[in-house]
Amino acid sequence: MPNLVHHVHGKKRVRVARTWREGSVHHFVEWNVEVVIESAMAHAYKTPSNEGMTTTDTTKNQCYVVAKAMQKRCSPEEYALALGKQFVDSYPLISAVEVRVEQAPWRRTKVLGADHDHGYTFTAPCLRVCAAVVSRTKPPAVRSGMRNLRVLKTTQSGYEGFLVDKHTALKDTRERIFATAVDVDWTWSKPPRCYDGAYAKCYEALAENFFGPPKGGVYSPSVQYTLYQMGTSAVERVEGLEQITLTAPNLHFVPANPPGAAPFADDVYVATSEPHGQISCTVSAKHGFAPLAKL
Repeated sequence: MPNLVHHVHGKKRVRVARTWREGSVHHFVEWNVEVVIESAMAHAYKTPSNEGMTTTDTTKNQCYVVAKAMQKRCSPEEYALALGKQFVDSYPLISAVEVRVEQAPWRRTKVLGADHDHGYTFTAPCLRVCAAVVSRTKPPAVRSGMRNLRVLKTTQSGYEGFLVDKHTALKDTRERIFATAVDVDWTWSKPPRCYDGAYAKCYEALAENFFGPPKGGVYSPSVQYTLYQMGTSAVERVEGLEQITLTAPNLHFVPANPPGAAPFADDVYVATSEPHGQISCTVSAKHGFAPLAKL
């Protein structure tokens, strides 16, 4: 008889919103939650019995129960850890839970130059994500990250000195647009004092090393070089950040030379994202660490 090699169940796309009211100032988050459960439920696959099964509907409801229990405003990492612990503590047949959270980009809005007490706008440079694994036999593990960090600079970027053969059409340049939408994932060697503060510091490190100083910027000789500088800055600045992986697709802006127009002068481009280059690197705070993903 064929063997049941692996099985999990859970709930995906549970939309949770939470407001914390601190006097007249309200704090708001919206989370898209996924729960993946490992449990002693092989019999539910092999036989008609569902005895002991934690239903996916119960799983959904627990997402809201734990959000309600978070009496003080918290990071998505803290919520994910609390939700994972809730499952392991509540259901004896569950051996481990992974909770994945995407935080919607709601930001407190400014009106007349001041932060609004309870007003938010849907705007942010990227989507904040995290995942927490809570197990009966191992310490909790947390990953944090960003999705679709769209960044662009109109100059201070080039690419030259690469291998050229009969299949190479690309020309050397020291003047081009550099644009990408970076996915970033990092692990922790220890929990930071504040996940929100650590996230903000990581974003600052990445942005500063992509753009450079406000006046003049910094030159990028390749996507590869810039990604490594971004990752290095993050592991050096952020307390407890163990390893970071950055994956960057090229968003291409190709010089436009329409018939009858003046010659291209680094001014008009054809915007395209397909096909695109895909560059990734992993930077570790310590020697000898394995990458988060490898071939």
